[in-house]
Amino acid sequence: MSSATLETLRPASARAGAARPYALIVEDESSLVELIRYNLEKEGYEVASAVDGEEALMIIDERQPDIVVLDWMLPRLAGIEVCRRLRTRPSTKNLPIIMLTAKTEEVDRVRGLDTGADDYMTKPFSMTELTARMRAVLRRIRPALAEDKVEIGDIVIDRAAHRVTRAGAEVHLGPTEFRLLDHFTQHPGRVFSREQLLDAVWGSDVYVETRTVDVHIGRLRKALTREGCDDPIRTVRSAGYALNV
Repeated sequence: MSSATLETLRPASARAGAARPYALIVEDESSLVELIRYNLEKEGYEVASAVDGEEALMIIDERQPDIVVLDWMLPRLAGIEVCRRLRTRPSTKNLPIIMLTAKTEEVDRVRGLDTGADDYMTKPFSMTELTARMRAVLRRIRPALAEDKVEIGDIVIDRAAHRVTRAGAEVHLGPTEFRLLDHFTQHPGRVFSREQLLDAVWGSDVYVETRTVDVHIGRLRKALTREGCDDPIRTVRSAGYALNV
């Protein structure tokens, strides 16, 4: 494990006494590794890195991470094969994996997900979206490790306290508006159709008219838009809504 890098930091943003998630970055592009490391450490993660697939498996054998950020194209052993091997082991079959790749074809994305990746991001990508997707995966698979507080620009959502602030001022939201905002913060910048928001926020087994989404988006937008602050909700004609980042 001579070429692996493992550093333990305690950023001021990390909550005192809270368990810090341990992330493994498997990527052979050193500049990208450092960019991801810097941003994850700011988020309170403990971070290790590996430059090829064989080294990644060795690090995981020595100490299993809480989540793996795995590049598809790696020397010695491809990321897709690393993912496949991890899914065949009883000890790592549920290990959260987010795959990174320059492959943009749908067939490649499907192959990555079918191999067992929990999520899939194409390069180039934003660090804000990567960290949001990591939180979403951890919250779904290992909720005890997910951050209770998320910051997107000047908006802060505290899930534990069910509290939202913008530019330091408290924002009063109803339960549905809070769930909408929480969903948007898990996927900043991504456009969701009304039907997708209905499934995510209201549930697929509940009948609600799509017009209801517009009403609650309007309430959320009104609550978040303060004097001197831009409207954070973007309307994409004929497509849906997104949270600006």
